[in-house]
Amino acid sequence: MKKPFFALFFFFVSLISSAQKSEYAVTAIADSLKENANAVVRLDQTDINILSQRSMTIKTERVVTVLNEKGAWGINAHDSYNKRSSIKNIEATIYDALGNEIKKIKRKDFKDVSAVDGATLASDARYIYLEYTPISYPYTVVYKSEKETSSTALFPNWYPLEDYFVSVEKSILNVKYPNNLGFRKKESQLSVFDIKKITDTDTQLSYVTKNILAQKPEDYSPGFSQLYPKVMMSLEYFNLEGIDGNAKNWKEYGKWFSDKILKETTILPEETKAKIKGLVGNESDPIKKAKIVYKFMQEKSRYVSIQLGIGGFKPMMAADVDRLGYGDCKALSNYTRALLDVVGVQSYYTELYGNFDLLDIDEDFFSIQGNHVILCVADQNEYVFLECTNQNDPFGYQANFTDDRKVLVIKPDGGEIIRTKIYDPLKNKQSSQGSYVIDENGSFSGKINIQSEGSKYGRRIQVEKLQPNEKEAHYKNYWSNINNLKLGKISLLNNKENIQFTEDVQISAINYAVISGNKMIFTVDAFNQSSVNVKRIRNRKNPFEIQRGYLDTDEIEINLPAGFTIEFLPSNFELKGKFGEYKTEIIKKENNKLTYKRSMFLNKGKYSNKEYDEYRLFMEQVSRNDNAKIILTKN
Repeated sequence: MKKPFFALFFFFVSLISSAQKSEYAVTAIADSLKENANAVVRLDQTDINILSQRSMTIKTERVVTVLNEKGAWGINAHDSYNKRSSIKNIEATIYDALGNEIKKIKRKDFKDVSAVDGATLASDARYIYLEYTPISYPYTVVYKSEKETSSTALFPNWYPLEDYFVSVEKSILNVKYPNNLGFRKKESQLSVFDIKKITDTDTQLSYVTKNILAQKPEDYSPGFSQLYPKVMMSLEYFNLEGIDGNAKNWKEYGKWFSDKILKETTILPEETKAKIKGLVGNESDPIKKAKIVYKFMQEKSRYVSIQLGIGGFKPMMAADVDRLGYGDCKALSNYTRALLDVVGVQSYYTELYGNFDLLDIDEDFFSIQGNHVILCVADQNEYVFLECTNQNDPFGYQANFTDDRKVLVIKPDGGEIIRTKIYDPLKNKQSSQGSYVIDENGSFSGKINIQSEGSKYGRRIQVEKLQPNEKEAHYKNYWSNINNLKLGKISLLNNKENIQFTEDVQISAINYAVISGNKMIFTVDAFNQSSVNVKRIRNRKNPFEIQRGYLDTDEIEINLPAGFTIEFLPSNFELKGKFGEYKTEIIKKENNKLTYKRSMFLNKGKYSNKEYDEYRLFMEQVSRNDNAKIILTKN
């Protein structure tokens, strides 16, 4: 009688064990969630418990199935800590495609590194993350962590959908808080994915969402956070850097930050004060004085990376930066502020999002935001913003990283949201003058002078830093339309005063022109063919944005080979529309010469998804005309 009982018992134990394993089996994922996905978030649960103004715990449980090698970044098994926060628990378990456990990873097996990049800067900021090399795909990671912190100002935002090519089976947010701390929230785009608010009282908040399909990026779209759901949260009564704060708007926060966080951080040695005063001399103009100070700072210091938030918010003391000669964005901006103060120039510590894509500080909702710090110098009724982490940037240059966005300027009397410099598309100029010769064998030799200004300066200036082999690769890629390209003399001139970068380049190539019988065919526009490839997107969902416009002008002299006559010359072409203007002209000269003129103006702007195809067609016409051919006939 005992044998059947034990057999039945073993059967049920095996069944339960099998059911537990199959919970993480890839076959349990709906096919719709696998479509366009590199990873599937099976569960993402965040439990935030604010115990007091000086105490918060954040528990995280993430179950992520990685479908292929591109999906590893979807795991997000990482955290940071310092002397005011601690990781109480962190662990991970790996399962195979069938849901069988293959590895347990304890805290000691996580990578635990300094958050400071490339320097011996004294800092307790640490970064801990999972580093796992899979045996095969797909696999599943169950990640759990618990963090305690006294910095209740650093309230995490909730993103039910975190990125492209990631789908979500289930995401949960639970928040508990005392009713006397002034908890506030701002919801965005929740209805788009049917995100349900389960609880919303004076002490609790919770949301849940299920089955969010993976999204594919669409070129020229606004930033991810502007398109997809999020919940921003903050407290009116908070703690930051061990200091209690009270602010319900940007003005109050700026006043508190100035008084409590930045206080006594600008003290400098007397020797440095005397040196900077000596450099400035009798100069009275604030901007001219600021230029002298900025140059001194650039030559004396170098940048080390510590992400805003991970490395704290209080900048390193100016005296320490002066002694060590390096710092992060906070430290170098504050150091420059201290130097300017010595010579009587008012400047303000400024927080923002630094990125090529335009992203604003949310003016309507106070919370700790931004990832970067720059410096704002007052110039009568205008402001000049200084990027203090780049030792090569001209004074006041902002294009492509901190331009045209709302930033928080922290003044002694309070914070103020200001938009940084907008670079006029007409002043984002690239002007080219050049010539080339086509010989009777179809070989090409030419020279070009390119002058770049505005945002174009910031893009072209990168070539100055390249090693010779990198420089060659850059130009061969830039002129990829010319086969067999050979570079000759290259001369570069960086005029930081006028913020203008000049390139003089000599190039040559055999077989540029195609010879067929007594015909010779070659592309007129050798030096500046449009490389923009606007993809066709059927049923586009998102609006699109041209963030930075520009103006290109080219004038090229073309010397045709002796013994040939022109059989076909492309017609002059002009294109005008809401996106910009494009024009080409070919002028016949004496002695077998032509002058080719081209201008391309692209305007910045925001457009609806329905206008995207119109823009694609506009750029296709530009590209097609840039590829227009001349046909010569041998006499």
